[in-house]
Amino acid sequence: MYKKFEMELAGRTLRVDVDRVAKQANGAVLMHYGDTTVLCTATASEKPREGIDFFPLSVEYNERMYAVGKIPGGFNKREGKASENAVLTDRVIDRPMRPLFPKDYRNDVTLENLVLSVDQDCSPELTAMLGAAIATTISDIPFDGPISTTQVGLVDGEFVINPTAEQKVVSDLALTVASTREKVIMIEAGANEVPEQQMIDAIFKAHEVNQEVIKFIDTIVAECGKPKHSYESFAVPEELFAAMKEVVTPEEMEEAVFTDDKQTREENIRVVTEKLEEAFADNEEWLAILPDAVYQYQKKTVRKMILKDHKRPDGRKIDQIRPLAAEVDLIPRVHGSAMFTRGQTQICNICTLAPLSEAQRLDGLDEAETTKRYMHHYNFPSYSVGETRPSRGPGRREIGHGALAERALVPVLPSEADFPYAIRTVSETFESNGSTSQASVCASSMALMAAGVPIKSAVAGISCGLVTGDTDDDYLVLTDIQGLEDFFGDMDFKVAGTHEGITAIQMDIKIHGLTRAIIEEAIAKTRKARLYIMDEVMSKAINEPRAEVGEYAPKIIQMQIDPQKIGDVVGQRGKTINAIIEQTGVKIDITDDGAVSICGTDATGMEQARKLIYTIVTDFEAGQVLEGKVISIKEFGAFVEFAPGKEGMVHISKISKERVNHVEDVLTLGDTVKVVCLGKDKMGRFSFSMKDVAE
Repeated sequence: MYKKFEMELAGRTLRVDVDRVAKQANGAVLMHYGDTTVLCTATASEKPREGIDFFPLSVEYNERMYAVGKIPGGFNKREGKASENAVLTDRVIDRPMRPLFPKDYRNDVTLENLVLSVDQDCSPELTAMLGAAIATTISDIPFDGPISTTQVGLVDGEFVINPTAEQKVVSDLALTVASTREKVIMIEAGANEVPEQQMIDAIFKAHEVNQEVIKFIDTIVAECGKPKHSYESFAVPEELFAAMKEVVTPEEMEEAVFTDDKQTREENIRVVTEKLEEAFADNEEWLAILPDAVYQYQKKTVRKMILKDHKRPDGRKIDQIRPLAAEVDLIPRVHGSAMFTRGQTQICNICTLAPLSEAQRLDGLDEAETTKRYMHHYNFPSYSVGETRPSRGPGRREIGHGALAERALVPVLPSEADFPYAIRTVSETFESNGSTSQASVCASSMALMAAGVPIKSAVAGISCGLVTGDTDDDYLVLTDIQGLEDFFGDMDFKVAGTHEGITAIQMDIKIHGLTRAIIEEAIAKTRKARLYIMDEVMSKAINEPRAEVGEYAPKIIQMQIDPQKIGDVVGQRGKTINAIIEQTGVKIDITDDGAVSICGTDATGMEQARKLIYTIVTDFEAGQVLEGKVISIKEFGAFVEFAPGKEGMVHISKISKERVNHVEDVLTLGDTVKVVCLGKDKMGRFSFSMKDVAE
């Protein structure tokens, strides 16, 4: 027997089955939302992992193609590495839950979410977010839950809770909000320039719904919740802190961290650490935890400086942005490039244009998303932070940062009809000291304009931080946080947008949630900062998209043909279209509705291809003048090819006004000639003439 709990959520039934499956996990629930089914489990190791100074939490969102009735593509026919959507879902589950585990907990915890079936109107990602929180809350793993997550759309100016697949297509907002009982703990959003106040209203609409779900979760916990197990604490002893302050005074530590140069600060901390190691050389127990103790000492120092003294480590004012710089066209021959610098954070972005046929194909669980025309990729090499390590390809952080910048820019891109290109921008991190994802937004926006992409507006991004005290009213919101303030602060609130409104939000916090006052202040400060960045920095490097794409970018000619003529253009086994491509050096894409895109860098070849296609799809008419190549000579006349696969015959009597005894006397294979169509002969065949062209 198992226990079943149900509630109505946005017009659909949310059902939670407990003790039905996976009973050996610390906590497990089989989640049903509509026909979407996800198995969510939470497990923890019995003992802490040795030799670490962090909480080892792993989150997995496992997509199975059988969930949508598909067999995976490719040769292997088995799901491979996690999709980008799965990685982003891992991150959005992790972010609100991680702060609610004890900070001194070192046992390994894994949250597994297995998607078993998908109802396109009931998000499997949302179902997994709810399930992971419920499984952990009812388990014996120490966790300060429950939490709930809600998605909000904006359709025709009205908020929609947990929108259906049809509503998502027309929605101006894709917002995900997680909440505890009292506060908002996570925000993730993509938006079509939604005004700030409307975004705030949407966030707290989701927060209201979350409170109803938390009440539902409370009923499950009351009946099924396990007592939380005890664990070995790895908190730094207070006596160690006291001893450290005798060796390195708070004033000395403040002096060590009070600099705007990351390398200088790291060298100062190295000297401090060596001094402490020497002082505690005889105490092996303290030496083992000294790195974490030094980190905590720095953290306490920085937080006190900011919150009590209103002093930032680099000397800036609370709302002051670091020095900014922007430039375009620093990389030759690429289609578009730009570099954006904010303090010791520097991003170079390169834009590449290609035919729509090179758009990314997606093989996932969302049937509405099968291709992606705009791709933003983010790279974070070790040299950008002065370190050395081998490159292992993009990790979850790189994928997440790339997706955030991509989400911020999609709303301002031109339609495919207006700009028939696939677009890729790549952000290369040259230097990193805080909020490279938002620098990527700025650099990408400029690179797109430099490449001649007619975006609707420039987009800029900025991040706000937070330092809190003992009460909800004791806090300070910082504009443009650097790495140190991110590490030691309580929040990284990233907001990107245009002059009109917000296009993307991502909020990470390390505390148990934010009040409405903090969220409103952070959104107001990010608006002020991003307008300054666009107006005073980016616009001076490039203030509007270039009128046309660059010299080395592919050009595209579009034409529309009768869909019934597509076969004539393609030819048997592609013979005709391949002949055009070989002859002109272009790339040709044809859609099922007859839209033809001719892509190339040589204008002459592109125009030649256009004429050839036009000739193939145009029926012969009397009086029509054509140009073609002699491809065959017979006793009775010559065959002329006007385009690959389309030819006609000129009778010997129609070659010249003078008498012609032999065709070879006038024409040679390969000659280019002009002819006029005379209409159909008695047998219904089209007749062509060279001698009547002038008339």
